[in-house]
Amino acid sequence: MRPRQFDLIAFDWDGTLFDSTQIITRCIQLAVVDVGGAKPSDEAASYVIGMALMQALAHAAPDVPQDKYPLLGERYRFHYMKHANDIALFEGVLPLLATLRERHHWLAVATGKSRRGLDEALHTSELKGVFDGSRTADETAGKPHPRMLHELMREFGVEPERTLMIGDTTHDLQMAVNAGCASVGVSYGAHDHGQFEPLNPRFIAHSVKELHDWLSAHA
Repeated sequence: MRPRQFDLIAFDWDGTLFDSTQIITRCIQLAVVDVGGAKPSDEAASYVIGMALMQALAHAAPDVPQDKYPLLGERYRFHYMKHANDIALFEGVLPLLATLRERHHWLAVATGKSRRGLDEALHTSELKGVFDGSRTADETAGKPHPRMLHELMREFGVEPERTLMIGDTTHDLQMAVNAGCASVGVSYGAHDHGQFEPLNPRFIAHSVKELHDWLSAHA
């Protein structure tokens, strides 16, 4: 078997493994309007996906005063939970993860979701036990701060040059740069992949199949 290039592969969740971008964008817009803010554009609402929740909402709703942030978060969670069962893994994700596990990579999730939100998603999508580790924005620093990746690398004893971050936003790829890790971008999530090039990803995948093929050959 070809030697591994990366021992640890960390995935973003929303927009990379989980097909949730459009629903999250809509829920951000509804929450902002609920608390009296101006409705963010689709571009503005989708840009913040991947950030820690309150950081994301504050960025998307600059006209909402800070004293309304708790209510803003509550309204976002209200709208999101109405659609939680409408969201699913992208087609091809389970075979992709199975291939990587067969090659004995450590697999992790590095996400802007909360710990509760990620655990519920992992349970809903029957992925418990597939990942060896995870970090969420409410238990460490949010993206693009590198702490998530630093903590995961420390947990598994893996050096930056043996770690790969995969995500759909510039926040994911900038986190990899900040941590000294390689990255792969996916274009089917929240951000326009034209923004990825300055962050020097090893590859930009336009589908889960392209991601699977590249990882099989290069990871």
